[in-house]
Amino acid sequence: MEGKNKKTDYRLLIRIFKLSFEFKKALWVSIILTLLASFLGPIRPILIQKTIDNYIAFGDKKGLIEMISLISSLLILQTIVLFFQTYATNWLGQSVVKSLRDRVFQHIGKLKMSYFNKTPVGRTVTRVVGDIETIAEVFASGLISISGDLLMIIFIVSFMVYQDLQMTLISLSVLPILLYASQVFRKGVKYAFEEVRTQVASLNAFVQERISGIHLVQIFNREQSEFDKFKTINKKHLEANKKSVFHHAIYFPIVEIITSLSMGLVVLWGVKKSLNLDISPGLIVAFYLYIQMFFRPIRMIANRFNQIQMGMVSAERIYKLLDAKDEIELQGNWEGDIHGNINFKNVWFAYNDEDYILKNISFALHKGETLALVGATGAGKSSIINLISKFYSKQKGEIFIDGTEIENWNLDALRSQMAIVLQDIFLFSGSIRQNINITEKVSIEKIKDAAIGVGASSFIENLPNNYDFDVMERGSALSTGQRQLISFIRALAFDPKLLILDEATSSVDSETESLIQHAISRLLQGRTSIVIAHRLSTIQHAHMILVMNQGEIVERGNHTELMKKRGYYYDLHQQKLELA
Repeated sequence: MEGKNKKTDYRLLIRIFKLSFEFKKALWVSIILTLLASFLGPIRPILIQKTIDNYIAFGDKKGLIEMISLISSLLILQTIVLFFQTYATNWLGQSVVKSLRDRVFQHIGKLKMSYFNKTPVGRTVTRVVGDIETIAEVFASGLISISGDLLMIIFIVSFMVYQDLQMTLISLSVLPILLYASQVFRKGVKYAFEEVRTQVASLNAFVQERISGIHLVQIFNREQSEFDKFKTINKKHLEANKKSVFHHAIYFPIVEIITSLSMGLVVLWGVKKSLNLDISPGLIVAFYLYIQMFFRPIRMIANRFNQIQMGMVSAERIYKLLDAKDEIELQGNWEGDIHGNINFKNVWFAYNDEDYILKNISFALHKGETLALVGATGAGKSSIINLISKFYSKQKGEIFIDGTEIENWNLDALRSQMAIVLQDIFLFSGSIRQNINITEKVSIEKIKDAAIGVGASSFIENLPNNYDFDVMERGSALSTGQRQLISFIRALAFDPKLLILDEATSSVDSETESLIQHAISRLLQGRTSIVIAHRLSTIQHAHMILVMNQGEIVERGNHTELMKKRGYYYDLHQQKLELA
């Protein structure tokens, strides 16, 4: 299992690093500056050694001043290189994050509805924002910087070996202990970070859902109860972070102890050798500085390793999302105009396995006709709409639009010619104009004409800024009926070939409904339409009514024919039940 995890880690690292190939110039600048910074650091102890042995020991003031100037120049150069190296790596990280975030957001827009049905919104937001931001640290403080630290360690050890092999072996004799501690730390912190990211996602999902439904929380006096739930989730988040802190609290003191032990060995051995004149004072000082420099990048590597571990956990989640097979299939190549002939032949459909919501559904809808779907909640009405819209794919049977199997239709071509007015109206933050012209292809003149046709122009023109009125988040600045009217304007202005009304008047009061009944009739005229009815008045003039119950068609015909049958439809009408 560990071997498998390592293999997965390496693959993830490669995938993450490949993201930087899009920014090759910044990548090469970062690599070159990192190499230069790694090489400049170990030069300083050599200069200090020569200063002590060749100038201070002999009282050569002129030479001392020259060496101090040289060391100062080296420090200035090193500072400049570190500045640009830090800037370049962070610029690279943010550029990669922007590119990856664009890719993830675009991918989310193409996912099937089944993904959103089973995934909390807060978790998806965590992927797009938090997890991707963590990957930036992999570049800014991770892969390239770790490579620089490792190079610096190699340069330091090389200089030490060149100076005195025996003293190098003694000073680094504590290294096996450090390597073992680092391995234990790596494993522990990896699992800790996985738990942290899991709890962050849970926290975001809970907060997002409660804020979205805050009106229900307050109406039912659930503030304290929801707060108690939040405290429980937040406590799990705290405990997950405590595990990470625990590993750090153990590891870094161990590194300090090992560093001090190594320095002590250098001093003891150096003093012993210097008494026999086998080693110079400058070399002892140089080795002392080398040991400090040797363990400093090791400590930094541990910190950077934390960033990589967090990035790895985040990358694993992001690539799991990107690699998911939930993306809408766009392989259909038919891009013709919709005329409006729709045929269902023995269609079966299930959201989960074989728990069929639609069972053996067959009907034919001709160009310019209106089909009405009625039935109780859960009868399968909205599922028919979902199949025509290609939000889901059927399991059995055939669906034809103008004689072409729906799977062969190009998704963009199909949806660009249809409009849906839903019961649950969603408006984006922004103006009324922007929410109507959601395709950005409708002129203001068409928007105003559609508003007049729907009977909504008066209420819009009485708002501040008229069509530029800000509806706020989810349209909260408008009433439910006004939001419904906006959706009708959107559909009418779009002028679709195929119109779908899904409970389109269920949220509209009687007075508002009377304003749009005529508009609906005009909108349906000459256009193939499918109407899921909440009120019988909406569908009495439909060419065909399908009465559904438990996923099956139990009756079909027009209003007059169904009333004469005195069956299921007649009973619903007589009882004056609102059809869901």
